[in-house]
Amino acid sequence: MVTTERGLERETQNGAAGMLRRKDVLGLQDMERSEIEAVLRNALAFKDVMARPIKKVPTLRGKSIVTLFYENSTRTRTSFELAAKVMSADAINISAASSSVSKGESLKDTALTLEAMGMDLIVIRHPLSGAPAYVAQTVGVPVINAGDGMHEHPTQGLLDMFTLREAKGRLEGLKVLIVGDIAHSRVARSNVWGLLKMGAEVRLCGPSTLMPTGVAELGAQVYERLEDAIEGVDVVNVLRVQLERQERGLFPTLREYSERFGVNPQRLQLAAPSVTVMHPGPMNRGVEISPEVADAGYSVITAQVTNGVAVRMALLYLLLGGQAATG
Repeated sequence: MVTTERGLERETQNGAAGMLRRKDVLGLQDMERSEIEAVLRNALAFKDVMARPIKKVPTLRGKSIVTLFYENSTRTRTSFELAAKVMSADAINISAASSSVSKGESLKDTALTLEAMGMDLIVIRHPLSGAPAYVAQTVGVPVINAGDGMHEHPTQGLLDMFTLREAKGRLEGLKVLIVGDIAHSRVARSNVWGLLKMGAEVRLCGPSTLMPTGVAELGAQVYERLEDAIEGVDVVNVLRVQLERQERGLFPTLREYSERFGVNPQRLQLAAPSVTVMHPGPMNRGVEISPEVADAGYSVITAQVTNGVAVRMALLYLLLGGQAATG
């Protein structure tokens, strides 16, 4: 694995930048295992960069990266911006509310305008599934999907796998439970597709009203009771309860949801002794996850945030063919 600056230089000389056999990163469903490995390997090197007193390398000097977000975001957007700046790229942030989108500009025209301005890469989050793919077909520069509708969130899936490998030393053979609103979760889909390709066993659990039709076709095991699903698992990945779903009557009350599907210390006793707990954030403490679990030593929620920067640095590096970090 690449763990040093010199190692990163060797990766570049050996053609690591070409190990993503694609222009864009739109999802993990169509990403090969070797490509996932390339991202995780390079992320390890960039995490070393993040641990330095001076977090700056010239890897992407002269490159311009734009984050185009049609939905609110804290972690994903900030980590992409930080990743770009640490690598000496210029980062430009655009939100739909403060752009020409509010004047009726189409997604196509917005993308073409950004390309015409000389942007080298577009990071996009959009409420409609497939919007990043549409942008990728429209422009000639690389596009990264930062979350599209109920489809995928590939960078979250990658950072979750990076965090698990860091905590467990492996992905192959791990028993991973994802619990919560599976039907509306792009995080769940990216995790399922990514983890299965890396040899993990994936279990899904949540209210029947929040479980997608044909979920078994994803290749994961589906459980109705959390107590059954959590038995013996190595990892519990807790999804955020999307409070807006309660208005649609998809589950009775937050209290009932917490009583049936909330992850607490008592339920975790059924898991493997060395269980690891994850959450993509933001958390609803006391609803899907108890404060005691969120702040426990087996929780890697903060590490997920840190690792998100390293993984996104790796993706920018691989897609833009950056130079080795030598300064």
